[in-house]
Amino acid sequence: MADDRLIVALDVPDALTGLKLAETLGDAVSFYKIGLGMLTGGGLALANELKQEHGKRIFLDMKLFDIGATVEAAVRGLCQFDIDFLTVHGDPHVVRAAREGAAGRDTRILAVTILTSLDRGDLDDGMMRAGDVADLVTERAQRALAAGADGVIASPQEAAAIRALPEAQGKLIVTPGVRPAGAAKGDQKRIATPGDALRAGADHIVVGRPIWQAPSPRDAARAVLDELP
Repeated sequence: MADDRLIVALDVPDALTGLKLAETLGDAVSFYKIGLGMLTGGGLALANELKQEHGKRIFLDMKLFDIGATVEAAVRGLCQFDIDFLTVHGDPHVVRAAREGAAGRDTRILAVTILTSLDRGDLDDGMMRAGDVADLVTERAQRALAAGADGVIASPQEAAAIRALPEAQGKLIVTPGVRPAGAAKGDQKRIATPGDALRAGADHIVVGRPIWQAPSPRDAARAVLDELP
């Protein structure tokens, strides 16, 4: 069985391309992330096929945000696909609604703190509260976990501070913004290597382009796994 600490992001245009990539990766990868970008390209059908026919674990990265009743209904519907992880924004009212929608299911609700593609300048543009990004991420994580989230999404730079929170005991930390040694940063601004992310307290790392853009995605996935402690 592949090491499920590695989650490969299927940030490709459509379900057919995603399925071909998963088939190429084969038994090297057991956990996949399907995001909002593929929702209209058959993402839910791909999630179902990978889960039911190939025995893979599925992280559905929808980053839901709306009024409580709408979030609850959306989560209830998405949980019918037997997904493993589902993301919502970390605002406490959203997390509480998502927990209601996932009641009775095994789906883990993960709260987004601050996107790893954002820095302090981006937060200023969005009129977000002043303060150090890492401090804001940690505070948002604390509030989301207190509201009932099963875990949080955070950059590797904030993983250690979140792991130290009393509220984080027994909770998951999933880190995007992970780049293997020597890989390009792409559109991420707060990054670390796979090994550093796990040593900082992450349970799972998410890697996309450095794997699926590689000449041999399977070899690239194995190289990432070799970096894990």
